[in-house]
Amino acid sequence: MDEQSAYRTLRSVPEMKYVNADNVVRYRAIMRFFYQEYKRLRYWMKPEEVYEGVSGLAELAEYTLEQCVSDLEQLEDWGNLASRHDGGRAATLDEYMKKKMQYLMRPYSIEIERLLESLEKVTGYGGSLESNLFDSIADKLFEIRKMDWETEPGAASELWTTLYEAFKKLHENAADYIASLQTAKAEEMMVAESFLVFKDRLTSYLQNFIQALQRSAYKIEGNLERINASVQRQFLERVAAEELDKPRLEEAPPRETLMTELQQGWANLRRWFLGDGITPSELTLLERATKDAIARIVRSVIRMQERKRSGVSRKKELEYLGQWFSQLDELDDAHRLAGLVFGLFRTRHLQGEDLRQSDRADQSMWDEAPTIRTLRSRSRKRGAKSDTEPVPENAERKRREREAYLQRQAEEWEAIRGLVERRRLQISELSTVTLQMRLRLLYWIGRCTSAPRHTFVTPEGVRIEMLNPRTKQRTILRSEDGELNLPDYELTFALTEAVREAAVTAEGRAIE
Repeated sequence: MDEQSAYRTLRSVPEMKYVNADNVVRYRAIMRFFYQEYKRLRYWMKPEEVYEGVSGLAELAEYTLEQCVSDLEQLEDWGNLASRHDGGRAATLDEYMKKKMQYLMRPYSIEIERLLESLEKVTGYGGSLESNLFDSIADKLFEIRKMDWETEPGAASELWTTLYEAFKKLHENAADYIASLQTAKAEEMMVAESFLVFKDRLTSYLQNFIQALQRSAYKIEGNLERINASVQRQFLERVAAEELDKPRLEEAPPRETLMTELQQGWANLRRWFLGDGITPSELTLLERATKDAIARIVRSVIRMQERKRSGVSRKKELEYLGQWFSQLDELDDAHRLAGLVFGLFRTRHLQGEDLRQSDRADQSMWDEAPTIRTLRSRSRKRGAKSDTEPVPENAERKRREREAYLQRQAEEWEAIRGLVERRRLQISELSTVTLQMRLRLLYWIGRCTSAPRHTFVTPEGVRIEMLNPRTKQRTILRSEDGELNLPDYELTFALTEAVREAAVTAEGRAIE
């Protein structure tokens, strides 16, 4: 950004002072009158014409011509109006010498009034989902690819203007429309009964937009990817040249500035449809937001329908269904009927300890031991007041749990002790083992395989090491509940130094 552009961008805006000045009603009335006359192609206005145009307002009932002239001069000082001497109708020298002026609205003021007029019409986010804009963008990108640079002079500027205006309109209108669906007013509307009449049109509108987006997105992305850097640069240079060739009364922007703006616009277009490689594209986010809006509408309608059904008695239907069930002789037929009538029940995740007695994949869940878990009622109704219950005594349960734990530890140590004396174990050398031994072996193999050095220490102080973790030889481990094909691992067992020292100390004390 050069120094002049920085000054234009960051300077103060005295032209906006009349919007918040002390006599804001008078200034706003004058500027709005100038703007209305500007749209009627009347540009230079005399003070008498201005006064006549604004004095009819109820807020300016006591307004005078002298005040109007003073206000016009103030607006000229702020840069809102330009003036020139009006001496065309002077009949005498005195009339000519009197300072009669005509006033013209400046470009900044025109844009300010245009903005204010637009803001007065804003009642919400507005916006729309115009699916035909996707087709327009795709067609213009295809024309850029196939453009004949020699026989179509002047077409590049028009093509770029149409393309970028369609892109801006698509982005701004879609963003505004999706934002309007997130407002509190939309939430209130979605819970009202009247929304049931409107929801079909709204859902169809969103679905049609999604279908057009998905249908045209591939064409747009394909055309953008096929327009390489050379074609893009050639096209934008042609646009800049045609813009600079247009006859202007004002000073034309520098070519470098214009090229920078065009390249930034093309980058915005490309990023919106293709993304930047790190974050998803705006097109993807728009599609996701539209689908989320459809899902919210469907959920709201379902909740309203369920709320309406909740007050309807279904006694007769349930009685008829109960009679239907009572006439069935087979349990499987009742299961099938329940599946057709009620469908799948909602899944509930319950926490509990896995007490499976076998790892067989073909074992049915109905053959496993159940996990008993007490569920607390979710009803908001208070039940009958119950007497205070004493704190339960769990000493007996704790004793049983402790004895069972010590028994498991003794069995674990007994199995490990024999292996420590043996010092080495190879899977292929084993005969048929018990279920507990098979589970224990698989646990040890898993711990060794996941350890960095393929070794670990058990709670009893035994170091187990796998000597051949990458072996390709395989063997069959036979167990009480089946056979398992696995690598022929070799394990070694040894007591740690701490356990050995503790054993020696305990043996010495026993001798003493």
